Amino acid sequence: MENEKAFNELTELIAQYAKCDGIHSTNIEGLHCYKMSALNNRLPVIYKPSIYVVAQGNKQVILDKDVFYYTQGNYLAVSVDLPLIGEVTKASQSKPYLCAQIDIDMQIMTELAIKLQTQETLPNKTEKGVFVGNIDDRLMNCILRLMQLLDTPKDIPYLSPLIIQEIHYCLLSGPHGSSIIQTYLQGSNMHRIAKIIDIMKSDIAKKASTSELAASVNMSTSSFYNQFKQVTGFSPLQYLKRLRLTQARQMMLSNNTDATNTAYIVGYESPSQFNREYARLFGLPPQREIKAFRKLITN
Repeated sequence: MENEKAFNELTELIAQYAKCDGIHSTNIEGLHCYKMSALNNRLPVIYKPSIYVVAQGNKQVILDKDVFYYTQGNYLAVSVDLPLIGEVTKASQSKPYLCAQIDIDMQIMTELAIKLQTQETLPNKTEKGVFVGNIDDRLMNCILRLMQLLDTPKDIPYLSPLIIQEIHYCLLSGPHGSSIIQTYLQGSNMHRIAKIIDIMKSDIAKKASTSELAASVNMSTSSFYNQFKQVTGFSPLQYLKRLRLTQARQMMLSNNTDATNTAYIVGYESPSQFNREYARLFGLPPQREIKAFRKLITN
């Protein structure tokens, strides 16, 4: 009964700060509220390191061939930037899908990971950069207190950093903590992969071979390839392609840039190749897909 009461309160709080469909920033840095009043089609999106806490409705994300399904009582955790395909599978006008997204702070995670790692010897094990966990009472209490702060803005600068740190600690000290810790421990394989992903993101147009990327983090080409695919679900060059195409789509939606210029900006030398690969991923050539998506969201 207490658990049901907590989720009812979380549902009301998210609905209060997400009046319309879409993702909404809040006065607390790193806290976002998401609402969707209808089912949506599978859409490739780059998920950044965050936890996604479902208050109402169902959703699934797909990484290569793996499907991660989460609903009320679950959270989705993403530890590195990943090109996932998201799909809301249960939502309606009367009971929309509602979710709170809390960004993972790299500095907080790194400091906590170092402290926790000194308490026990952890295996240098590479795992996927995404998983679904259960929300226990302690984590739920933290999330509710963070959301409640939105009603008292004057308290946010003083209390939100403390609660956010507590949320990070709950994640690291929970059942999935050892796999999260590896992402933030200097020298671990997952930390090396996370470092390469940051390099790719910082200059997505830059050409790079798998051997060059491997050498930059002092790994053999074969080991790097296998470890990268284990974390992200893609080979390094497949990941870079997905990153470029998804970023290109966002640029065209946000900045109204045309397909040819966008292709060059994200690193394609051939606009025709860009058009082919874009259509393969999103179902339509760039200009047609962007036009169809804008029409969909305005209806």
